[in-house]
Amino acid sequence: MTVAQGVLLRPITMGLLLQSLFLLLLLLLGSCLHPATAFPKGCYPSEEEGLKTFRCSNAQLTEVPRDIPNDTNKLYLDFNQIPFLPRDAFRDLPLLLELDLSHNAIARIETGAFQGLAEHLHSLDLSSNRLVSVSKDALSNLKAKVNLSNNPWLCDCRLQELMRAVELAADSSGGIVCDSSTQEEHVGKAFLQVIADTDLCNVYKKTTDIAMLVTMFGWFAMVISYLVYYVRQNQEDARRHLEYLKSLPSKQRRSEESSTISTVV
Repeated sequence: MTVAQGVLLRPITMGLLLQSLFLLLLLLLGSCLHPATAFPKGCYPSEEEGLKTFRCSNAQLTEVPRDIPNDTNKLYLDFNQIPFLPRDAFRDLPLLLELDLSHNAIARIETGAFQGLAEHLHSLDLSSNRLVSVSKDALSNLKAKVNLSNNPWLCDCRLQELMRAVELAADSSGGIVCDSSTQEEHVGKAFLQVIADTDLCNVYKKTTDIAMLVTMFGWFAMVISYLVYYVRQNQEDARRHLEYLKSLPSKQRRSEESSTISTVV
């Protein structure tokens, strides 16, 4: 290579080097401005029927993942081991329409767990979990149709109030069965069948009222018993004293009788 050729190639080489550095800089800036989203293992985004979907089915999750895209419309968290739903668990998902939490181990739902979903959510699946009792406040503001079937429900006034606060998903009511109950004869029966014949909240109120009456009667009986004992004890003491007075000489007896009578009176 001649000196002239080297002089000609030098600017070209420098230009290619500067171009490479410029492209590398653009890539670094792009990665900083738009970092790659790290989804939980077993979770992936997709699009179904024009709706943005995020699936975490059977992903061995033990809590609601945090890195869910906030433009998600359908969220599947079914077949995991999530034990409870904390307050604000879905607060960053304002466009969520469908939420599937079925086949988990959910035993507790904190009030406010679905905060922020009331306006848009229209389907909530909580079937096949470990729900025994849930406050009506946890679901009362939702407009979604809720599936609560196949849970070990305690059938009492609290469950009755919950049923009044939610709209059940179609064909799911028959799966809400009393695993336990405040009244033994309701165990194993469909809950809607139970409340068709019995108002559990009125039964609870009547039971409470009866318990209060029994307690009050017990206290009253104790007071009366004490008064009767006190009167009888005083009568016995007075009788013994009078017998004692009779055994005294007459002059001393009159003096002590007047003192005894005034004491008794």
